[in-house]
Amino acid sequence: MPVVKVGDINMHYEIHGEGEPLVLIMGLGGDTTKWFRILPAFSKEYRVIAFDNRGAGKTDKPAIIYTMEMMADDIAGLLDAINIDSAHIFGISLGGMIAQNFALRYPDRIISLVLGCTRCGGTHSIMNATGGGSVLDPSRLETMSAEQRAREMLPFLWSQEFIDGNPGLVEEQIALSIENPPDPVGYTMQLEAANTHDTYDRLPDIKLPTLVIAGDADRLIPAENSRLIAGRISGAELVILKGMGHGFYTEARDQTAKAIMGFMKRNSRSAKS
Repeated sequence: MPVVKVGDINMHYEIHGEGEPLVLIMGLGGDTTKWFRILPAFSKEYRVIAFDNRGAGKTDKPAIIYTMEMMADDIAGLLDAINIDSAHIFGISLGGMIAQNFALRYPDRIISLVLGCTRCGGTHSIMNATGGGSVLDPSRLETMSAEQRAREMLPFLWSQEFIDGNPGLVEEQIALSIENPPDPVGYTMQLEAANTHDTYDRLPDIKLPTLVIAGDADRLIPAENSRLIAGRISGAELVILKGMGHGFYTEARDQTAKAIMGFMKRNSRSAKS
């Protein structure tokens, strides 16, 4: 798989399909494989660029302080390296925080912006009330096997009904998590960057076509965060998926792809011209 030098790191990326560019930004500790169920739907109509953030997957994991601005700059460097001037941007969770910073730093490089199950950070974040934060504790990477941690995470990603009804997808998710476990150093650095993230005051500066999407049963980043973000960005569209959790893009793949691709088509380059 391709690797390109971006600033101080070697970044792993993949390109699938043809069409307008769509950049996918994964969440905390995740890598490109976590898009396994929805990426094929996007790549039927878009040139999809998936990559591993610094600190995750096959991208370098330097033991330095990470910031959201740094991780946004990584994306700009990747786009420069593969000769893409602008793209649709879809980030989930930590990736949504990176996407917010990318939109603030590089608005001219975005065709449309999709923010999934994310938060603005700072004192305005709405925290979970279900104990979900504990499963993100980096110390669990040291005390649990990759399989144990992956199985513990499942109820925080998908509904029990979906888990019970899709054993094949469950085992595929587990296998990918075992094959590509989070790196303790990179994971910790990403988490610290997330903890310093705060765009609340700057969100009104985003003047881009924006879709905010989340599940109303998210136990990690409650949907109230998405409602807050959508209310801070002029003209932003909001989609709340009933009964969906943090992994809505896998569980509600068809519904998610339809909402996002419909939004991107309404805000494509040709639609704007």
